[in-house]
Amino acid sequence: MNGKLVVVLALFLISASMSQGMSLARMATELRCQCIATHSKFIPPKSIQDVKLTQSGPHCKNVEVIATLKDGREVCLEPTAPWVQLIIKAILAK
Repeated sequence: MNGKLVVVLALFLISASMSQGMSLARMATELRCQCIATHSKFIPPKSIQDVKLTQSGPHCKNVEVIATLKDGREVCLEPTAPWVQLIIKAILAK
C-alpha cells in the first residue's frame, strides 16, 4: 500500500513540476518584444485574417501590431504607417 502511495505522489509531483515549467516558459516569451522587424508596405485587408495590437509596457517599449494573414503567416506591421494607423483606430473603436 505504501508503494502505491509513493508512486501516485511521485506522478503528482512530476506533473506539477512539468506544468509549472510550461507556464514559466510561456511567461518568458511574453516578457519581451515579439517583433524584430516591421512591414510598412500596404497589405490588402482581404488577405488579413486577424490583427493583434499590443501596447507598450514593461515587456516591450514598442507598440506592436501583428497581422495574421489568411495563409497563416504572421507579419509585424509598422505602427506609424498611415494604413496601419487606420487599422489601429478601428481596433480601438471596437
